[in-house]
Amino acid sequence: MLECAFTKDLMEAGLDEAGRGCIAGPVVAAAVILPKDFFHPLLNDSKQLTEKDRMELRPIVEAAALAYSVTFIDNKVIDEINILKASFRAMHECVDKLALKPELLLIDGNRFPAYFGISHQCIVKGDSKFASIAAASILAKTYRDEYMMQIAADFPEYDWATNKGYPTPAHKRVTMSNGQTPFHRLTFKIKAPKLKSVKI
Repeated sequence: MLECAFTKDLMEAGLDEAGRGCIAGPVVAAAVILPKDFFHPLLNDSKQLTEKDRMELRPIVEAAALAYSVTFIDNKVIDEINILKASFRAMHECVDKLALKPELLLIDGNRFPAYFGISHQCIVKGDSKFASIAAASILAKTYRDEYMMQIAADFPEYDWATNKGYPTPAHKRVTMSNGQTPFHRLTFKIKAPKLKSVKI
């Protein structure tokens, strides 16, 4: 069961990102400040939920949040500064855009460059431990998935509506045969999928 908050008194913002391991599309971060008593039985790490559950939760989170924000960093910037720095930039920009200034940032992961004037706490697998981080993971994931489904229409052979830009074997194969699109991360090396050995 998720913890409602890390502290009793501080205004906390949970932060998470989606798309860090993709070979195409943006990385998307979200920041969410929830009421201390917020609870929803479905709320969990977005990776543990179905797409239907994530989409059901998104408007609930947005309606309940004291403040929230979402930031996209595109593939061109990712190529310029690398994916880790792009993820951190997206999170910092999310904090910039919040309507309320949090007193503590709860970060999903094990490192984070300090945001000036606000303390932070890194929490490994935080999206499965704290409600605000789980809520941020849902916003980041659903907004990114929607974007990938929109651009999929112009490049149907890459099947982004299904793989969302992640390096599935089929996505890697079509990228190696057809080439990279304007949405691919050019600095990400794409290796041929390994063939499964068959015992005879």
